[in-house]
Amino acid sequence: MKPDPAHSRWLATGAVGFSLGMSGPSHSRLGDAGDRRGGAFYDDSELFEHYQQHRAWSLNPNTVMEGPALFDELGPVSGLRVLDLGCGDAEIGRELLNAGAERYRGIDGSTRMIQAAQLILKDTTGEAVLCDIEDLAEPVVSFDLVLSRMALHYVADLGGVLRACRACLAPGGRLLFTVVHPVITSHDARENSTEPRQNWVVDDYFNTGPRDQQWLGSRTVWHHRTIEDYVAELRNAGFALTNLRECAPRREQFDDDAEFERRRRIPLVLLLAGARVSS
Repeated sequence: MKPDPAHSRWLATGAVGFSLGMSGPSHSRLGDAGDRRGGAFYDDSELFEHYQQHRAWSLNPNTVMEGPALFDELGPVSGLRVLDLGCGDAEIGRELLNAGAERYRGIDGSTRMIQAAQLILKDTTGEAVLCDIEDLAEPVVSFDLVLSRMALHYVADLGGVLRACRACLAPGGRLLFTVVHPVITSHDARENSTEPRQNWVVDDYFNTGPRDQQWLGSRTVWHHRTIEDYVAELRNAGFALTNLRECAPRREQFDDDAEFERRRRIPLVLLLAGARVSS
């Protein structure tokens, strides 16, 4: 069975194209990766077009793995004020507002993404603004939910960002985010990324830090952390961990048996959910 068309737009948004296996990243230790921070990586016109093509693939892991798990965890959004970090084209913002969210504010470090987001949010109350995630400084207790999809592995100071998230959340507020799974960010031994990936090597797992990535025909930096690191950062920032999921593939999301079996071999996405702990 193919993914439900009614949920396709909801499930396919986010700042980071994630098509590991068809043309996914290969990386080495951090070298000369340039100085583009996070979302600014997507401001190259050719790269942005390549990204859009990747996201259109019906079996993109964002759509068939990350999205369904995140949608389950999200739950009802009626009346919520939502902040989206690394919002991409912000189509999920339109969906959240249609589902009854009181407010949607998306931020992204890419000018092209924000331009796309502003078009998507036209004629809604939602807003999308150009801002690096690392520079997050929203007013205190101004949101009920902070959401981030496949973006926080671009962030060097994750603890600082999570503390800023806590500060802008109202009592009882929630944080929900997904990142590239640490078994993927740890190491990539492939010579190239032009063929569907069939083997994975986990190495240097506890040697955390930046990785120089070959991604979408260009170079960027992802920050490798262990699962334990993510949980510790969440708790140290003042959140109680409420759920951790590895976004396992679900048979009903796939119309290709071979691709479903291949996606059962290794986790691609890590999801963490937390609740703001009262002072």
